[in-house]
Amino acid sequence: MGSPASMRALLATLILVLPLSAQQSGNIQVDVNVVNIAVTVTDQDGKFIVDLDQKDFKIYEDGKPVQIRYFTRGTEEDKKPPIRVGFLLDLSNTARLYYKTYRDSIGDLAYLMVPEGGDNEGFLLGYHTEVDTLVDYTKDAYKIASRMEKLKHGGGSSLLGAVYMACSDKLLSSPYKGADEPRKFIVIVGDGHDNASNVSVERAVQVCQQQQVTIYAVSTEAWGFEEKEERNLHILAEETGGLVVQPMQKVHKDINGYLSKPQDAGNYQYQVGTGLYARAQLEALYRGILDVAGQVKSQYIIGYSPATPFTDETYRKVEVKVDLGEAPVQVHARSGYYPPIVE
Repeated sequence: MGSPASMRALLATLILVLPLSAQQSGNIQVDVNVVNIAVTVTDQDGKFIVDLDQKDFKIYEDGKPVQIRYFTRGTEEDKKPPIRVGFLLDLSNTARLYYKTYRDSIGDLAYLMVPEGGDNEGFLLGYHTEVDTLVDYTKDAYKIASRMEKLKHGGGSSLLGAVYMACSDKLLSSPYKGADEPRKFIVIVGDGHDNASNVSVERAVQVCQQQQVTIYAVSTEAWGFEEKEERNLHILAEETGGLVVQPMQKVHKDINGYLSKPQDAGNYQYQVGTGLYARAQLEALYRGILDVAGQVKSQYIIGYSPATPFTDETYRKVEVKVDLGEAPVQVHARSGYYPPIVE
């Protein structure tokens, strides 16, 4: 892996190829009776597959095949609707320990997802015992990144309440725009712990599916520790077609044997005082945010009209299949949705 400077150069390059403008999305006709499914496809090594054709996909709603009406490849960024993304930061007392390690990396992710001069917009929420709006919707990623420099931590954690607020307020579809509905994301930075919300993880998933929101999470759980409630992050991501990255779990991936006393330098993976551990943390974080940015950039946007119009609030299960013969692939897509309110 290269130096921090070279990684920042790589991030700058990615900014150029992430969403520039959705003004060209006028070639997608407005039809409110459309379900939009964002799909990411990877091979067995986790590499993104972005050049598939419509014929490679099959979509089922409640077990029945549906006909695809709109199809945009992962490489056709100029044809995709704009992004609306909420960054949710854990500001609980325990998050104080690791926040400085993550701060710059998450700021870089804001620049990737809300690049200058485009139509993408983002906002920033901080959650502790309560949920605070730190930056409202903006097209200026600098406002988000700079606000991250001035945060105070304390109190409990209301992660699920923050997800609910983001979906039911900031990411609310009003009115639903059908094929022109923005792509909506939440990026959580935390360990999944929640001791202050009155919202269950099931209800949080439901509101995400109602508003067609995909959740990505950057887990802050440190290597060697286990937070049982990290499962909240995995449930939210898996049910909405997103991903959980665990950068700190990879810092020691090359260790063999055991870690011994600090004075026994020969048995340490990263010798004390050399700065190698800090560098390994930085590289793991950048790999993590590039995974998230790559997932978003590589998405196929697929639209179909359901057999049953949006006339009820009944949950509908969605399954996306990709058939490439004997080549094994992994498909990331939300597991279902609740019909939106249309006018």
